Amino acid sequence: MRLSIVAALLLATPLAGPVLAQPSTSAPAPAPVAALVRSVDIPHQDFTLANGLRVIVHTDRKAPIVAVSVWYHIGSKDEPVGKTGFAHLFEHLMFGGSENNKGSYIKTLEGIGATQLNGTTWFDRTNYFQNVPTPALELALYYESDRMGHLLGAVTQEQLDVQRGVVQNEKRQGDNDPLGLTEYAKLKALFPEGHPYRHSTIGSMADLDAASMDDVRSWFRANYGPNNAVLVLAGDIDVATARPLVEKYFGDIAKGPAVTRYPAPVPKWTTTRRESMYDQIPTPQLSRLWVIPGRTDAAAPLVDVALTVLAGGSSSRLYNDLVRDKKLAVAVSGGAQAFEKNSQASIDVTVAKGVDPAAVEARIDAIVADFLKNGPTADEVTRVATRNVAGTIRGLESVGGFGGKAVALAEGAVYADDPDFYKVELARYADATPASVAAAARTWLARGDYRLTVLPGKRELAEAAAPVRPKPATAAPIAIKPRDPAPPVGGSPSLSVASVERATLSNGLKIELARRETIPVVRLLLSFDAGFAADDRSKLGVQGLGLSLLDEGAGTLTGPQIAEARERLGAGIGASAGQDRTRLTLDALKPNLPASLALFADIVQRPTFDAAELERVRGQTLTGIAQELADPNGITRRLLPVALYGAAHPYGVPSSGSGTPEGVGAVTRADLIAWHKRWIRPDNATFFVVGDISMAELKPLLEASFGKWAPDPAVVKGSRSFPVVPTPKGARIILIDRPGSPQSFIRGGVVLPIKGREDPIALRAANDILGGLFSSRLNMDLREEKSWAYGVGSGISDVEDQVSAQITAPVQADRTGDSIAAMIADVKALTAGKPIDQAERDNSIENTVRSLPGDFESGAALLGAIEKNAVYGRGDDYYGKLVPRLQALTPAQLNDAARILSTDNFTWIVVGDRTLVEPQLKKLGLPVEVR
Repeated sequence: MRLSIVAALLLATPLAGPVLAQPSTSAPAPAPVAALVRSVDIPHQDFTLANGLRVIVHTDRKAPIVAVSVWYHIGSKDEPVGKTGFAHLFEHLMFGGSENNKGSYIKTLEGIGATQLNGTTWFDRTNYFQNVPTPALELALYYESDRMGHLLGAVTQEQLDVQRGVVQNEKRQGDNDPLGLTEYAKLKALFPEGHPYRHSTIGSMADLDAASMDDVRSWFRANYGPNNAVLVLAGDIDVATARPLVEKYFGDIAKGPAVTRYPAPVPKWTTTRRESMYDQIPTPQLSRLWVIPGRTDAAAPLVDVALTVLAGGSSSRLYNDLVRDKKLAVAVSGGAQAFEKNSQASIDVTVAKGVDPAAVEARIDAIVADFLKNGPTADEVTRVATRNVAGTIRGLESVGGFGGKAVALAEGAVYADDPDFYKVELARYADATPASVAAAARTWLARGDYRLTVLPGKRELAEAAAPVRPKPATAAPIAIKPRDPAPPVGGSPSLSVASVERATLSNGLKIELARRETIPVVRLLLSFDAGFAADDRSKLGVQGLGLSLLDEGAGTLTGPQIAEARERLGAGIGASAGQDRTRLTLDALKPNLPASLALFADIVQRPTFDAAELERVRGQTLTGIAQELADPNGITRRLLPVALYGAAHPYGVPSSGSGTPEGVGAVTRADLIAWHKRWIRPDNATFFVVGDISMAELKPLLEASFGKWAPDPAVVKGSRSFPVVPTPKGARIILIDRPGSPQSFIRGGVVLPIKGREDPIALRAANDILGGLFSSRLNMDLREEKSWAYGVGSGISDVEDQVSAQITAPVQADRTGDSIAAMIADVKALTAGKPIDQAERDNSIENTVRSLPGDFESGAALLGAIEKNAVYGRGDDYYGKLVPRLQALTPAQLNDAARILSTDNFTWIVVGDRTLVEPQLKKLGLPVEVR
């Protein structure tokens, strides 16, 4: 997904056209930040059980779902010496089942239609969350309470060993990424020996190897009591309903001991410290870091404002200087990441190819010094505050998940003992002044920084696990306290999808609107019938360059002016290309919609494609391609589509859409103008809109900004054609050598003789059982049983024409061949020996049916749904009719659909250490091509 913006039609004179985007008297001024802050509110009611469990309830009736979010105030900073990684390891163990929920917690919750189901661990907390259909709330509370109060009797040595292996593979996967080893160096430099924040959350291989059953039991008893937890229920719930349910299921859990907290003072370094590393990256990476106060300290948001002004995005001072003006770098980022007791502030710069890192460092020094001397402008501070508030408003559309209202309430309760602390934080951003930001920056950024330079070269080997662990001591059995059986699940919630209104502008551009009033935001998607077919095969990458350049100059506005205008409005503008569609998006705050549309119209209709900007963005794109080729996942995503479909097919391009170095290098400004005129035009597009607006309000605004947009009559509209993809003759392996990799990244696939427009719901349900769900056969085999991978999955591509079936598996390097053999066996078992049974069918179908209301909670999901209905020629009632179609599917129908899921003609892409991996692959009896 590109952060830069999307294209539209250049008229006969490329630079001509009305200036709609320039802020002026014709466009309303942006809403004041203070007014935006006042609009943010999450009403809630709280109560605390006798055992200390704090409960926060927020009512939101927009969908029949409830977010169930449990936050334990325990994280990696609370781990004693020799026990690093325990908090995160325990997160995994908590998903392994409990005394009254044998087996996988995730599998159980999948069966009741839970969405946003996950858990995370960081320095300060561990959280577990899921959105469940309202009829399943009571069951979710039963199982969540079971793992809080009835866990240890279900934790076995075998389970500990399995999850230890899973976590170690998660560590290998992160270490294997480009720059994946830098976190360890940064933490050791930022925090002194013995400081709680000095070690990473993933922990060390040695400490994970040493974890015993007694350690696990002691950790749970010391830290997972209800008095160290916050439970947030947000959504289709009220306190009158919540209180008796929480009392029933959590009330008898015994209070735990007071949690041991280690002192975590903010280190005050006085000198600059430097370090260099090497990694398999295409260009040098510079990082500059500081330690600043924790989240509740008023200085933390002020330092974040300072670093955002300096390095936080395309309007920042360092981006304008290093990337736009001097072409010394291709990417800049910065900001403060707030934690409970300490926060980490940083500036990161990706150096341009051939540039001396010392020259870049000198410019950073000069710009930071000027900022510390003179401070920010009032406009810079206001833009940062507006961005922050707008992002918060968008995030509060969801009741739970990784963000949303449950998270905002829980974070405040855990870190500040105040569920409304999000208001305090927003006010601190809104109240920031140039003087207060400058003062905070001078206090915390003027000295004591750590500078890490990562250079292209041979990386050091990642930490390895012990090849053999001593046989563990037998742990004494734990008596299991009887408990009432789990409550039944109520009926499936009703699915209600917003009705769609339609209109047409005077130029024929169609509009489809679904009204959603939950937050004051309007989301617009301008969807073009283009996709990867719009990329010139002789100059692959022209579309990617075009999309990246749309916000780098439009109408009379320059790239920096566009970036600043977008920030003042709190607008999100984006562009992306997929296999079938090219999408330009605007995400606007309702009060700022007219001005945001004016800006968007300029970007879409009047991009200048300035020659100098083309050369700069060309360099950024080429570096981006080089970064893809340095990343194991990126390599497979570039190679497999071409191997499956062929380079001439619309889908036969690298999945990123970035093109090839040769193609990007050959693109001219004339090519961009031709691409824009042929594909980005009103007769090739539809506006899809979701948000707090009526058609009576929306249509005049779109008419004013897009109604006069016309295609160039001299240019033929682009079109797509799909040749039939021939069936390959046998399976094969393509091995990409990446020396020193602790993991091998495997991605395999085949094109199927089925089109997405045929709506193969039985095939997709069968794939859920094979590899689409956490509880799927592939994931349970390689992750939960063998511990060879952190996660394995399969999917059926979501395209209009011929779909592909793919399997993705990052696995530990010494099990590469075994993993492919196991995956082949798992796929084969579907049709030979272990067909889909009734229980698997029920779990898959129930998950899909019951999760539909949760899937449509967000405006973005609804926007995608109405677009897909239009593109695939479906009626507005498609999703309502989908439920009985799914429920009618039988195991026999799923098994029949699964017959096509064969690996006999798979192309496997493997990225790993050739010296270790190639001998394993040759044992499989498949042809191996080394690249």
